[in-house]
Amino acid sequence: MSVNHIIRTRRTRMTPALREFVREHHLQPGDMIAPLFVVEGEGVRNPIGSMPGQAQLSIDTLLIEIAELQAVGVPGVLLFGIPAVKDAEATGAWDENGIVQRAVSAIKDRFPDVLVITDVCACEYTDHGHCGILVDGEVDNDATLPLLARTAVSHARAGADIVAPSDMMDGRVRVIREALDAAGYITTPILSYAAKYASAFYGPFREAAESTPAFGDRRSHQMDPGNIREAMREIEIDVQEGADMIMVKPALPYLDVIRAARERFDLPLSAYNVSGEYAMVKAAAERGWIDEQRVTMETLLSMKRAGAERIFTYHAKEVATWLQR
Repeated sequence: MSVNHIIRTRRTRMTPALREFVREHHLQPGDMIAPLFVVEGEGVRNPIGSMPGQAQLSIDTLLIEIAELQAVGVPGVLLFGIPAVKDAEATGAWDENGIVQRAVSAIKDRFPDVLVITDVCACEYTDHGHCGILVDGEVDNDATLPLLARTAVSHARAGADIVAPSDMMDGRVRVIREALDAAGYITTPILSYAAKYASAFYGPFREAAESTPAFGDRRSHQMDPGNIREAMREIEIDVQEGADMIMVKPALPYLDVIRAARERFDLPLSAYNVSGEYAMVKAAAERGWIDEQRVTMETLLSMKRAGAERIFTYHAKEVATWLQR
């Protein structure tokens, strides 16, 4: 074959304009959701040591942060609450005057168009750090379900746009859907952490949310990292129980799970770029080993390419800022 007739795929990669013209997947500020940690107090911005750039925020500083996110085009937030007092029954999770409930109300008063998603779990609220009610030293699945349902309803009552159960108890989507409907919140969607793995990548989050288990671990209810067929079954069950949207967590080590979920299910699909993924990039960038912006953009783009429409990421504000340059 004459060299003049060689198919040259490089032709469309020669300039930035050409590369942009043929790019198959794009990141946009609207793809990002920013997880935020809210605590009691006023004027509080407690830096999280293992997550540079992130902090525990009191409600007043939370509102400042949300204004900055809005300014760069990030449409929504995921709220985690850290109460002043924790107990074995996680009563702070459903307290109508709880930290998340008040934060949601404050956000909606100031920024009615911000998408507010609330994490529904017990680990931040229990004095033992586990995701539910303990019976004989083990998380009791069925005893935990009413707690999750009551928490979800309290979030909806406060004004949450979406409730997101992350506990991985069997049957939680069904009982939350039934409770929301019974309370009159039939239009409040459920975003299920449908495939949440028992991952070592959650380490920095435990510091941020003050939720390290006092003993044991969460492998009895979070998924084993070796399984993908089980993930599809978990998602299918949640869809049958009434989940409106689904999530895979973590994201980067589980791109194959995101792809499999996208190919099998038609529901909106999110990926959670978790604390450990964020912390690794930050640590390597601080040492000058990587280009933080390029690595972050490439990482998040891989999640979009795998099939996620939305990405929950602690890099949300930075990414949105970079995209506007």
